[in-house]
Amino acid sequence: MIKFLIKKFVKDYQKVKDRDVRKSYGVLSGVIGIICNLLLFLVKIITGFMMNSIAVISDAFNNLSDTGSSLITIFGASLSNRPPDKEHPYGHGRYEYIASLVVAFIIFAVGLELLSSSFNKIINPQPVHFSLVTASILAVSILLKLWMYSYNRYIGKTINSSMNMATAKDSLNDVIATASVLIGTFIGMYVDFPVDGVLGLLIALVIVYTGFITAKDSVNLLLGPSPEPEILDEIEALIAESKTIKSFHDLKIHDYGPGIKIASMHAVVPPEISIPEAHLAIHEMEQKIKEELGIELVIHMDPSEDIDEKLSDDSK
Repeated sequence: MIKFLIKKFVKDYQKVKDRDVRKSYGVLSGVIGIICNLLLFLVKIITGFMMNSIAVISDAFNNLSDTGSSLITIFGASLSNRPPDKEHPYGHGRYEYIASLVVAFIIFAVGLELLSSSFNKIINPQPVHFSLVTASILAVSILLKLWMYSYNRYIGKTINSSMNMATAKDSLNDVIATASVLIGTFIGMYVDFPVDGVLGLLIALVIVYTGFITAKDSVNLLLGPSPEPEILDEIEALIAESKTIKSFHDLKIHDYGPGIKIASMHAVVPPEISIPEAHLAIHEMEQKIKEELGIELVIHMDPSEDIDEKLSDDSK
């Protein structure tokens, strides 16, 4: 289904490194999220009041917060798509990481609010009304959220989007939350225990934890994490193919947003080759890494004799 929608609404959908294509992916996922979450909110809020269930009502407002997250996904995709300018020569890709952080704050805030309401429900328990109709509604909402998890994860991996991966985690938590509500309200019919309030409390804790982890991941991206081992391995493999570059060191990779990586390194070349030959080999390697890995790389040339002398001096 999601692949059909992508082919239908995303022009040149295979060019996932293109800014306009990435924006289209983000807008599509955001619009789908808004429609699905608003529908789930309306259905669950009505069901929650019919059942007199704080857990279902809490789950409904969680879906409403997800609508806000979907709006942020759209704005984040639009802002991060802006081209480089004088003030931001490396583009605006980190807007996406900021948007992910905002989504995390929303998730965290909703979780705290649900903690309060669920705690009150435990102190002042009320009977929960359960029926086959409400059970069916909750079961359908679980299936819909599973699909939302699947499409957000798919888009997140396709365009390397932290926003969509954060939304996918949130959707999976919603599946767990609604499934817990469904099971708990059924059990609550047969036991003299505030199952509804306790489940609401557990759901709230899961939501708070998700908000914390999502915020942590977003802050890590903003601060600039170490490059992934896979990228280092790929660069090393490409360097190994060169007949001129003997080795490299001091590799630094700076992440300016999904698909925007600027890097520098020192490459060791044989001292007997001419400067034009070394320059050509280094230029070809820079182009190759850009084409295959999408990394803007600047290579500083080090004649191997210089390296040997430096190592010798350092050891004295």
